[in-house]
Amino acid sequence: MMMNRVAATLLVLCGWAFTPLAFGATIHVPKDHKTIQAAIDAAAKGDTVLVQQGTYTQSIRLKEGITVKSAGDDSKGNIGLKRAEDTIIDGGGAGAKGPSVMMAEGSTLDGFTVTKVGVFDQKEYEKHYATQGENLPDEKGAVGVGKNFPALAIPTVTAVVKNNLVHDNGQAGIGCMGKGNASLISKNVVFRNMGGGIGISDGATPTVQGNRCYNNLRSGIGNRNSAALIVANECFDNVRAGIGMREGAKPIIRGNKCYKNQRAGIGCRMEGTSPYIEDNDCYQNKMAGIGCRDGATPFIRGNRCYENTLAGIGSRDSAQPIIFGNKCYRNKEAGIGTQLSARAFIAHNECYENEKAGIGQQSDAETIIGGNHVHHNKLAGIGFDECKAGRSTILNNKVVDNTLVAIGIHSGWKVRIAGNELSRKDGLPPIVMVFKGSEVDFSDNTITGSGVAGIRTEGVVRVVNNKFKCPTLRKGGGPPQFAVWGLPGSEIVFTGNTVEGWRHALAADKASVIASHNTVCDFWQVGIRITEPTKPAVAIGNVFKTNLDHSGVSISGTQGIVEDNRVEKDVEKK
Repeated sequence: MMMNRVAATLLVLCGWAFTPLAFGATIHVPKDHKTIQAAIDAAAKGDTVLVQQGTYTQSIRLKEGITVKSAGDDSKGNIGLKRAEDTIIDGGGAGAKGPSVMMAEGSTLDGFTVTKVGVFDQKEYEKHYATQGENLPDEKGAVGVGKNFPALAIPTVTAVVKNNLVHDNGQAGIGCMGKGNASLISKNVVFRNMGGGIGISDGATPTVQGNRCYNNLRSGIGNRNSAALIVANECFDNVRAGIGMREGAKPIIRGNKCYKNQRAGIGCRMEGTSPYIEDNDCYQNKMAGIGCRDGATPFIRGNRCYENTLAGIGSRDSAQPIIFGNKCYRNKEAGIGTQLSARAFIAHNECYENEKAGIGQQSDAETIIGGNHVHHNKLAGIGFDECKAGRSTILNNKVVDNTLVAIGIHSGWKVRIAGNELSRKDGLPPIVMVFKGSEVDFSDNTITGSGVAGIRTEGVVRVVNNKFKCPTLRKGGGPPQFAVWGLPGSEIVFTGNTVEGWRHALAADKASVIASHNTVCDFWQVGIRITEPTKPAVAIGNVFKTNLDHSGVSISGTQGIVEDNRVEKDVEKK
C-alpha cells in the first residue's frame, strides 16, 4: 500500500495524473440520423459523427469538441482522399446565405467535399485571370470584409479542418477569423473559389500546413491582420499571389512551393505587414517570385526564386525588406530588384543566370548590398538604372563572370563600393561603368580583368586603396586597357591604389584628375596618362615599377602639379 501511495505521489509531482480514458460515442449518418446536422445536434463533447458516402445538400454547424468525419480509410482519390471526394456537402448554389460549414471550439472536420456555396463564375474568373487580378477590388471575396463569407468558416474558435476538398464556391474557400483562433488547417485541397483559397484575418493565429491551393480568384492563401504559421503548402495558378499578405499581417511562411501564379509567388504589401519568409520555392510566377510593396517590411531568408517573369525577389513603393541568404536565378529580369523608393538590405544572396542584372535597382531606391555572390548574369552583376536620387552601399560582394559589367551605375546615384571582388575575363565592356550624373566612392576593392577598363567613368569617382589586376598586358594597338578610364567631363580622385598589368593605371581625356601615392607596375609606356585636363591635373607621390624605358606620368595640354613621382626598376620582374 505504501509503495502505491509513493508511486502515485511521484506521478502527481511529475505532472502525470491517471484519469480514466473517455472514449466518445460514434454516431452514424444516415444509419442513426438521416442528416449530418441532426447527428451533430445529438452528439456530446468527445463524440464522433461518422458520415457515409453521399451528397448532403445542407449547411452544418458543429458543436464544441465533436468530430465530423467521412467514413472510409485514407486511400487516395483523383484529387485528395477518396472518402473526401465521395462525401459531399452541397451548399445549394446561388441561394447560399452563409457558410455551409461553421466550426466550433475544439471541433474537427475531416474528409469532406464542400462545394456550391454560392456560384463559381467562370466568365468573371477568366476576365481577372487574363489581367492578373489588376482590376480585382480588394474587398472582392476577401475573408472578414463586409458581407463576404467563406464556404467553410472557422470564426474566433480553435478547430481542426483537415483532408477536405473545398472548391467551386462563390467566395473564399476556407475562412479563419478572429483573435484566439489557433486552428489547424491541414492537408486540404482548395481550388476554384471566387475569393482566396484559404483566408486568414482579424487576429487569427492558425497553423496552415500541407494544403494545395490553386485556381482561386484571390491568393491561394491570403493573410490580413493575422499571424499564421504557414508551412509546406503548395500554391499555384492563382489569379493573385500564391501566398498573399496585407493590412499588418505577420505570418511565418516556411517551406512552401508557390509557382505559376498570375502575380507573385509570395506577395506582401502595406505598412505594418512584416512576415518572416523562409526556405520557400517560388518559381515560374508571372510577376516576382517574392514581392513586397507599399511600405511592407518582410524578412526574406533562404528562399529559392527562379524562372519568374519579373524579379526573383522584388521590392517597390517604399517597402523595406531584409533579403538574406536567398538563391535567385534564371529570372527574366533581375535576381533581386528594388525600385520606387524601396529601402532594402540585401546580404549573402546568390544571384546568377538572370536575364538582366543579378541585383538591379531603379527609381530612387536606397540599398545596402553586402556579402552577395553575383555571377554569370546576362547583363550586369549589380545594375543601377537612371534615377533622380538613389543611394546604395555595396560591401564585400563577389561579383564575377557577368556577361557585360560587374557593376553599372547610371545617373542619379550616389554609391559607395568597398571591399568587393569584381572581375570578368576578356571583353569589350569595362568591369565597372560609371555614367554621367552619378557619384561613386571606390575603396579597398580588388578589380581583376583584361578588358577595356577596370573602371570606366563619365561621372565623379573617388578611387582609394584598391587593387587592380590585369592578367595579360596588351602592349599597344587594339582596344584600350586601362585600370581607370576617365571620359570627357569626368572627375577623378585616384589615390593609394596598387595597379598591375594594365596598359595605363589611369587614362583620362578632358577630365579633372588628382592622382597621388599609387603604386603601378607592369604597365606599357606610361603609367598615368592625362590629356587636356579641364583644370590643372595633380600627380603627386606615385611610384612606377618597370624594367623598360617607360615613363611614369604624361600630361598634355594644361600642365598641372607633378611632384615626387618616381620610376623604379622592378626587381621582381627580372
